[in-house]
Amino acid sequence: MVTPITQGQWEAVRASLREAGDRFAEMVSSASEPHAMATRDWTVVESAAHVASIARWYSSMLRFDDGPHPFPTIEDALLATTVDTVSDVNDVALELFPERDPRTLAHLLRTCIGEILRETEGFDPARPVVWLGDSRVPLAGVLAHLVNELLIHGWDIASATRTRWVMPPRQAALFFDLFLVGMIQGDVGRLLDTGEPALDRRIAVQFHSRYTTPVTLVLRDGRVSIEEPGRDTDVHLYFDPAALNLMLFGRIGRVRAVVTGKLAVWGRRPWLLPAFLRTVRLPTNARPRSAQEPAGA
Repeated sequence: MVTPITQGQWEAVRASLREAGDRFAEMVSSASEPHAMATRDWTVVESAAHVASIARWYSSMLRFDDGPHPFPTIEDALLATTVDTVSDVNDVALELFPERDPRTLAHLLRTCIGEILRETEGFDPARPVVWLGDSRVPLAGVLAHLVNELLIHGWDIASATRTRWVMPPRQAALFFDLFLVGMIQGDVGRLLDTGEPALDRRIAVQFHSRYTTPVTLVLRDGRVSIEEPGRDTDVHLYFDPAALNLMLFGRIGRVRAVVTGKLAVWGRRPWLLPAFLRTVRLPTNARPRSAQEPAGA
């Protein structure tokens, strides 16, 4: 099953990147406590620097001109990383990107996003891009990933600075529709090569949301693929896009997502979902500072 990327989705992810980038940059540049802890490991400015470093990487990578890598000393590590080692690579990248002035970071972020949008204008949104772990992500998915970085780390920074931060569901949904599904349709590379033994059974989880295309993710022999929704489904999962992303990146727990009505699970074998998520998972690249949530989230 291959889900095409529509022109509407391409326009939506581009508009979302600019809008979320502007909101993030404004919040960072006006932060009254830039050295407050946004996560257990990163301050507000370190979180902002992390996002800016990704934007800088993408602005270079998406020129498609074989120019110099912005972080050449970790280029091989980026291609070899898995979900278990992404945090290590992020820490090294942060050391290689020393800027910590909030206003400068905000300016750099806006500049890089502007370059990304300018360089990719008119490109095929399905064009495959070599990403972490030697995976292949469609161009639109790379932009959706950066939108999600802005939303997730914006949530972290807003928690630390008691600032209102909104995660619009249509923006959050781009991560699932364009990045996650897009990468699985392309090639996940070695991202899920965690060394854990593969399950000896097939697990099919159908994902439902008001903001995404219904799709079934299937885990078999340690590999994940996509199928059209059908009867041979073990678990049905309804989700609010922002809540799902926050849960997948370790910001909120599964129980909280269910209790607040942001996540619902049913089906013939719902108990298989934890086993599915132990393999089909995403890196928690910065541990939450606390359970505190920003106003308006």
